[in-house]
This record gives sequence, structure tokens and C-alpha cells, in this order.
Amino acid sequence: IANVTGGLKIGEPAADLGIALAIASSFRDMGVDPGLVAVGEVGLSGELRAISQLDRRVSEAARLGFKRCLVPKVGARVSPAPKALELIPVTTLREAIRLGLVRGKPRGGANQEV
Repeated sequence: IANVTGGLKIGEPAADLGIALAIASSFRDMGVDPGLVAVGEVGLSGELRAISQLDRRVSEAARLGFKRCLVPKVGARVSPAPKALELIPVTTLREAIRLGLVRGKPRGGANQEV
């Protein structure tokens, strides 16, 4: 469970990867690609685990305008995959950080002007 500003509590395991990318972004002083969304549970050894309702999460990310989506390689079958969204299956947190963080790009969400 993560507590964030305003008292919001996030107990959804699928949020692990996004939270981990945000922490890595701050630690490495690098931005997260503004067109990227990341979903997945992170295990204690850094492995990414399958999550429930991946189809619905990916569809919603595409609807919100995201262009790329990091997903756990385990259970990464999405059918039909939205054409406007590139699915990037990853097996470890290390791999997700390597693919999700970028130098010289602003930090921000999908709606931020680049």
C-alpha cells in the first residue's frame, strides 16, 4: 500500500510498476516518457508479475491517449490490442526502468505538451 499526497491510498498491485518508475525517475533525475503508461506488480526480487484485467487497463490507457504501455511479459496477452498503443512486455523492474526513463524529456503525464 502506498500513501500519496492528500491521503489517497493505493492498494492495487498493478500500480507497483508505475510507482517504481516514479521513484526511479526522481532518484536518477530522469523523466518518464510522457506518452508511457506502466502497469504491473513488482515482486521482491524485481520480477514483474501478471495482473488481472490487463485487457481493460490497456484499453483505458489507449483511450486516455497514451502511446506506449509497459506490461509484465508473464500474462501479456491482450486481445484485441489497441492499434494506437504499443505494448512493451518486460520481465524485470530493471528492464522497465531502462525502457521507461528518458534523458532530456520533461516529466509529466499523457496530456502534457512536449
